[in-house]
Amino acid sequence: MTSRRSVVRQLTLAALAAPLAPSLVAGAGRPFTPARRKVQQLRITILSTMLADSGLGEWGFAALVEVDGRRLLFDTGAHDDVVSRNARDLRLALDTVPEVILSHNHGDHTVGLVPLRRELAATRADALGRAHVAEGIFAPRRREGEPADLNAMNRFRPLYEATGGVFVVHKQAGEVLPGVWLTGPVPRRYPERNWGGAAAGRLETKVEIGGRLVEDTVPDDMSMIFDTEQGLVVLTGCGHAGVVNTIEHARAVVRPAPVHALIGGIHLFNASEQTLTWTEEQLRGFGVRHLIGAHCTGVEVVYRFRQSLGLDRSRCVVGAVGQVFDLASGIRAGAIAR
Repeated sequence: MTSRRSVVRQLTLAALAAPLAPSLVAGAGRPFTPARRKVQQLRITILSTMLADSGLGEWGFAALVEVDGRRLLFDTGAHDDVVSRNARDLRLALDTVPEVILSHNHGDHTVGLVPLRRELAATRADALGRAHVAEGIFAPRRREGEPADLNAMNRFRPLYEATGGVFVVHKQAGEVLPGVWLTGPVPRRYPERNWGGAAAGRLETKVEIGGRLVEDTVPDDMSMIFDTEQGLVVLTGCGHAGVVNTIEHARAVVRPAPVHALIGGIHLFNASEQTLTWTEEQLRGFGVRHLIGAHCTGVEVVYRFRQSLGLDRSRCVVGAVGQVFDLASGIRAGAIAR
């Protein structure tokens, strides 16, 4: 019989909108009607990416989100200890962060999950005790003719649950805190192919859906959306669903507002000239006012978008560890990233 801990918990919106508590983990609680108010205070600090103004750089991504008195971690980096070490270097305590969002299954965003949970739970039992993921994140990944499941999340899952951690699976977009949304799986309206290219082996890997191996388009790719008076703030891990698809989805489910800030990886480092031209045209249409292109965006792509979107060094920068976006004051880039 499957143990209680080995089951991925499907929680109601009531559980998502409230602090971690035993009754809510069990799925109890009264129905929740989202309060459709705007985010007032928002601060996003990058804890993992390649470039580092402070601490260690790596091919990965993670960011600490502080929003209206609540703290969440978005992704956990590519190594066991990089996020933890960078947080200490920046004097940011993570033991008061009860929830983590994993943007998708790839190891450069998930390897730090279990080590961080174990480290922080030794201080506070609820630290990183709830992990939000999109449907499809646990689907087996295989190569043709090979039985081994290459999806690292299926190794991390029992280890995380053994610590008392709970996975929350999102089948669709939903408001998890007032003004804070997770996209869930993003509809692919446009044929953006923002995946592959970082490792040759990944290109050969397929995802098992309905007993069949099909191309792995990373269907579990998920982003965070913050609804503010200034517009939408979009936080992505890799944007494998396509940055345009993601923003279109956000504007459909949250509201059709301009994009005040786009932050994170958007996987354009190996994109064609045609793709880049089309993408920057769409981003201009969305009215992007601030851009932090981290991780897999591509350094040259950031500089190109700075010019094509009519931004400057204060509003469009290469992402770096220690960098901050603040809703009230904009981007604090540090010395090396501008």
